[in-house]
Amino acid sequence: MASSSGPALNEELQCSICLEVFTDPVTTPCGHNFCRTCLIKCWTNTRTCFCPLCKEKFSRRPELKINTTLREVVQHLKEKLNPGESEVFCDFCDGRKQKAVKTCLTCQSSYCETHLEPHLRVPRLKKHTLINAVENLEDYICKKHERPLELFCRDDQTCVCLSCTEGEHRTHNTVPIEEESREKKNQLVQTQTDVHQMIQDRMKKIQEIKHAVELRKRNTDIERSSSVEIFTDLIRSIERCQSDQLKMMEEQQKAAEKQAEDLIKELHQEITELKRRNTELEQLSHTDDHLHLIQMCSSLDTRPHTRNWTEIRIDSDVNVNSQYRALTQLKKTQETLNEKLNQTGLEFAQRFAVDVTLDPDSANSCLILSDDGKQVRHGDVKQDIPENPKRINVGCFVLAKEGFSSGRFYYEVQVKGKTEWSLGVARESINRNGDINSILSPENGYWILMLFIEDQNVFLVNPMVMFPLEVKPEKVGVFVDYEEGLVSFYDVESRSHIYSFTGQTFTDKLYPFFSPCTIYGKNSNPLIITPVS
Repeated sequence: MASSSGPALNEELQCSICLEVFTDPVTTPCGHNFCRTCLIKCWTNTRTCFCPLCKEKFSRRPELKINTTLREVVQHLKEKLNPGESEVFCDFCDGRKQKAVKTCLTCQSSYCETHLEPHLRVPRLKKHTLINAVENLEDYICKKHERPLELFCRDDQTCVCLSCTEGEHRTHNTVPIEEESREKKNQLVQTQTDVHQMIQDRMKKIQEIKHAVELRKRNTDIERSSSVEIFTDLIRSIERCQSDQLKMMEEQQKAAEKQAEDLIKELHQEITELKRRNTELEQLSHTDDHLHLIQMCSSLDTRPHTRNWTEIRIDSDVNVNSQYRALTQLKKTQETLNEKLNQTGLEFAQRFAVDVTLDPDSANSCLILSDDGKQVRHGDVKQDIPENPKRINVGCFVLAKEGFSSGRFYYEVQVKGKTEWSLGVARESINRNGDINSILSPENGYWILMLFIEDQNVFLVNPMVMFPLEVKPEKVGVFVDYEEGLVSFYDVESRSHIYSFTGQTFTDKLYPFFSPCTIYGKNSNPLIITPVS
């Protein structure tokens, strides 16, 4: 069976039976690879041979041949990740060769402890350059002059021999290879320190994220319990608000946990990479193979490319609508609850505010729009304007440019000082020509609220609903929930609910609808689309 060569090897090079790096890998007819001894052992005492991975059965036992290409890949990666493990034998041993302990770059030979003795004793040989035994001796010898690479050219960033400094590198800045190696080691030590600190910072960030998520979860649990306790006392109309709020809280919590999970996963990946890099740096910092150290440093990015985690934060706070806390203080009387219910509905609706602009192509010829498309008033006379298929030729009406075919939206209109007005939404396919008295109904695609000052009543057209108002609205909010079939109107200043169309079915795109009505009497003020605060 194989022996592990470290976690850096790809899982593709691991046997799925022993979970180690392949040794003598063989391939089954179905294309999967295993260690030869692992597969033979798996098939011992079995009548039917099958693939241990995909379970495909073979009619007869396959002839197992070593996958030489895969074996060479595994061996190459082992040598790359563990350069010190390859064995070098003495060039001067007779019979059974002993393992070499040193390689002489001057003699260009490797020696065991016995045959190395003259290099440690004879004065002439003691001047030779010795390094730890290496297999690839040719990499340490100048190919041009066949002399040891003992110097480093800082101009060309390459190792050279003494003869090179007498030729093309004569005027270059060259230093002994040991000196350059010491400098590289110092750089590696500093990089090691930086990498170690980066690991510690990421471990600390993981704890910070976990703590933030746990704190948020506790806060969410507290607010969830509080919300449930409060909403159980409210009437049916607020139950949907409760459901939406809880759903939003759950989604926010899940999003926070998913974000934390992704960040932690990324941090673990960076830590694994940093630890691997730290191991490489550690090995390099202790080698006396100066040439190998310099060559590795030239191809090694000593500063890993990682994310800057300093500003990464997980918000542990949970946004809590102020109406929840207010409701706990206002539960004594049903009248107070109803008042707060109106506020809750408005605050919920205002979360879906959209930017609305009047569409001049749809405006009736008697209307005058402001340049910014936020105001409309009656012009008293018809204007000479081009025909347009979008134009509403009946009633002093205008639609917004923006249409909505899903979701929720909300906008506010200032109606201060007006004695008559109409607001709401209309579907895109409305009849834009015809009898005004027969079209303003939900059946014909209009969901609008109208004010007539004569009796201080607000009334809605078809079905005809009339009711008195204690205070005339100065600013009206319009909220639409497309999927729920809901159109609601609010008095923004008093934060109270006026009326709702419920149980509607929308199929077309809906457009905000405006009518400043005629300028009889004191009704000359414009309708003004205002920002939602």
